[in-house]
Formats: sequence, C-alpha cells, structure tokens
Amino acid sequence: MKARVHVTLKSGVLDPQGKAIKHALAALGFDGVEGVRQGKYIELDLADADPQAAEAQVTAMCEKLLANTVIENYAIELDG
Repeated sequence: MKARVHVTLKSGVLDPQGKAIKHALAALGFDGVEGVRQGKYIELDLADADPQAAEAQVTAMCEKLLANTVIENYAIELDG
C-alpha cells in the first residue's frame, strides 16, 4: 500500500521560505502571485494491506517524526 503525506505549516506560522519563493517568482515576472506557503511531500510504501491499520501506522509516524505538530498540519492519502 502506498501512503502520501502532505505536511504544511499551520496558518499564522511565519513561512520565510514561502516568502522567499514569492519574491523569486515576482523577480521572474510572475506578478500575479499574492502568497506562497511551502510544505513537504512524503511518499511511503507500506507492507500493511489493511487501510485502517495503515492509516493508524502513518498517523503515528506523523505524530512522532514526520510532522512537527506544534507548527505543522498533515494530511494522509492511502492507495491500496
């Protein structure tokens, strides 16, 4: 089973890398960009075929390592 995890900063948390990307896009002539928030994308290949067990396992991974839950949110997608 494949799991995809999208990790993003919580709203209200400053995103200096997003701001740098926005400025770089403007310098390249992309003037219509009003804001940028950057994040992480993590893809996992799991041995577990049970969707509920896989989601519980990936949630535990996010809570313990993949996301800093104080300042980041995460979303999990599973493909069986």
